[in-house]
Amino acid sequence: MIDRIHNAFATAKAEHRGALMPYVTAGDPDLTASRGVLEALERAGADLIEFGIPYSDPLADGPVIQQAAQRALAAGTTLTGVLDLIAAFRADGHGLPLVIMTCYNPILQYGPERFATDLAAAGGDGVLITDLPPAESEEWVQTAAAHQLGTVFLVAPTTPPERVHLATEKATGFVYAVARAGVTGAREELPDDLAALIAGIRARTDLPVAVGFGVSKPEHVRQVWELADGAIVGSALVKVMAEHAQSAELAAEVEKFVRELRR
Repeated sequence: MIDRIHNAFATAKAEHRGALMPYVTAGDPDLTASRGVLEALERAGADLIEFGIPYSDPLADGPVIQQAAQRALAAGTTLTGVLDLIAAFRADGHGLPLVIMTCYNPILQYGPERFATDLAAAGGDGVLITDLPPAESEEWVQTAAAHQLGTVFLVAPTTPPERVHLATEKATGFVYAVARAGVTGAREELPDDLAALIAGIRARTDLPVAVGFGVSKPEHVRQVWELADGAIVGSALVKVMAEHAQSAELAAEVEKFVRELRR
């Protein structure tokens, strides 16, 4: 539920650091492996997890995450299967916050009210719908709130001021600051204007601000933590998973990579 999201950021702040939020695609390389990956992320010290719903036509995913979605879909991953996985994870006592990242079409096909009901029942905590504009989100925001799910919106360097205002006004979980324009993918350096982007968001909301898109190395995490409340690492981690997708050491390699980020 949304309180788990807020508590994770508050705990990190009390420890004088930012939160670490790895991204993985649900069902990559299959749902059984995903369960082990979630547990590895928790052991490694992740504060929250961004859990992507695999989709054939994503909006913001770069090639690494697109390929992860294709692996997941080829393995037969469905939205119902992902919800069952979350429920099983919670049933075993795992309390790590899970924020779903998806395009709107899978939710629309499933039914927004049904999705919110089933996600909350399974133990999900929040949802980021990458292609739902804040100006058209009121129905979803109300549905999510009714089920105690946090709503997350993207704010990029190119986002117009009026849309930044709406995104920060309607968000309830945290605000996702997109470090650079374009799609997801590891980068060597963080952009010089990142501090200005975060400052502009902070001026409009008291919600936590987490930074993603291009955050890929321990030094990136450290730099983000100096500016924002959380760092989101996706493509770099998914690349590690791709390299070990068929290995019995997949979960161990995930844990090793995230421990180094966390350290």
